[in-house]
Amino acid sequence: PARTAAGYRLYDATDLERVNFIRSAQELGFTLEQARQLLALRASDTAHAQAVLDITLAKIADAEARLERLSDIRDMLRMLADECPGEVPVSDCPILAFLTARRKDQQHNKKHQAAQDERSSLAKGLLS
Repeated sequence: PARTAAGYRLYDATDLERVNFIRSAQELGFTLEQARQLLALRASDTAHAQAVLDITLAKIADAEARLERLSDIRDMLRMLADECPGEVPVSDCPILAFLTARRKDQQHNKKHQAAQDERSSLAKGLLS
């Protein structure tokens, strides 16, 4: 949009409609890139609604995956909270013990996987 001498943007009705469309899309979880794609589809004379549906179905799948992950996190937190007696010193807190052990396990697993990948790569090189 154009600017005034003072630097303020001048929005016309089309600009405001575009901004409102983008905000509506963002409220439903669409990224700016997806909102741009949807705007381009809306402006197209040849596009079909299937393209919009495909973007929307992908967003639904993404939301469902995030919900599942959040559900798993909630369940884990509930389990940890149920196991914590509360009146023990923090040094005996099972939540803190779990968090400490989990990070160590993740780091160990990454190192183990990297070593396996390196061995596989070497074996493939020897067989080639």
